[in-house]
Amino acid sequence: MKKRRLIVRTVILFVLTAAVGYTLYANLTKEQVQKVEIGKLAPDFVLVDMNGEKHQLSDYRGEGVFLNFWATWCKPCEREMPYIDNAYQYYKDKGVKVLTIDVGESEVAVNNFIERHNLSFPVMIDKDGQVQTAYGINPLPITFLIDKNGILVRSHTGELTQEKVNQFMEEIQP
Repeated sequence: MKKRRLIVRTVILFVLTAAVGYTLYANLTKEQVQKVEIGKLAPDFVLVDMNGEKHQLSDYRGEGVFLNFWATWCKPCEREMPYIDNAYQYYKDKGVKVLTIDVGESEVAVNNFIERHNLSFPVMIDKDGQVQTAYGINPLPITFLIDKNGILVRSHTGELTQEKVNQFMEEIQP
């Protein structure tokens, strides 16, 4: 009986030590996680949209990129989608690319959302959260403006109006 108690206590002590060690490690290295910075090169990524087309951010050098992170459950995200789609229709042939990234929901939920709102711009899902981590996403919605050289020129957290979307498109139009 004493031997079993010793084993249980040893296991508990090991688990607690591991948890404390991990917490210290995570806190000491969290500053090393690369976050986006205005005036710096935007982190590159590759995602596939809901139509099966691959999008790599660096492929859009020479064009402005309007990069929007959102979710189907986010009401401000839902309200700004028609504004983004209107601007996409106007600016798509003027050197501005719209890329929107859902924060990891199911393809069914995202496709239903796209159909319900009749969206025409590329929609991708960040299934493993790597792009969200690279861009430091929290809270939603958040939009990043990337110029023709791949430099992040602005970020905006919160709901966008049609006027603000148009202003942002003009700002990154080459």
